[in-house]
Amino acid sequence: MTRSVDGAPQLASLASLLADGTRAAFCLALLDGRAWTAGELARLARVAPSTATGHLARLVTGGLLVEQRQGRHRYVRLAGPHVAQLIEDLAAQAPPVPIPAGSLRAAATSAAMARARTCYDHLAGRLGVLVTDAMTRTGLLDQDAGFAVTGAGMAWLRTTIGPAGATALAATRRPLARPCLDWTERRPHLAGAAGAALCRHALDRRWVERIGSQRALRVTDSGRRALRELLDLDLAAE
Repeated sequence: MTRSVDGAPQLASLASLLADGTRAAFCLALLDGRAWTAGELARLARVAPSTATGHLARLVTGGLLVEQRQGRHRYVRLAGPHVAQLIEDLAAQAPPVPIPAGSLRAAATSAAMARARTCYDHLAGRLGVLVTDAMTRTGLLDQDAGFAVTGAGMAWLRTTIGPAGATALAATRRPLARPCLDWTERRPHLAGAAGAALCRHALDRRWVERIGSQRALRVTDSGRRALRELLDLDLAAE
């Protein structure tokens, strides 16, 4: 019996975890990289707290989520970047989500997510792809050589994120750069340790701000100036 057949039950078990709209909604929400309570996720998915608890237990047991307790509060988050990549890759293969006719709020939310959002711990949406393209155009990222940060790119990263960020980047065991297929742009954006460092720096410097409690981001005026200076990226032209 081949290895692929041997692993069929495990693959089917993993697929079953996401073969439910509520559990899939939880995983998509957790792509913002933050820890959520069961109550917050229940309200998001519009299900009873007891229903949310049951679904979360399955996701934790299946290894997609991990629990985090702080005092009396229980939080859950994605088990790691590998799970985030799985969720984002699957979302990229799904057909576009239809927006209900006349739903201005849904249309605005969808448009904001498409413009800029977090994908676990890195930038995604149109913004993420534009930053990735700009890094490639300026010689900081080589997409033809296995999506690799160049020597010039490493020097640029150290200068951009500062000594503390550069030290953390050097100490990580994660891949420095990898492509992540963007589910709205259908093109790759930068993930990996470099993508995470850039996103964290952008949030810390308030180049981008979160919109409400969702993954959507808004680029600030200082962020537009920084991207223009650092990457010759003019978002106004986009």
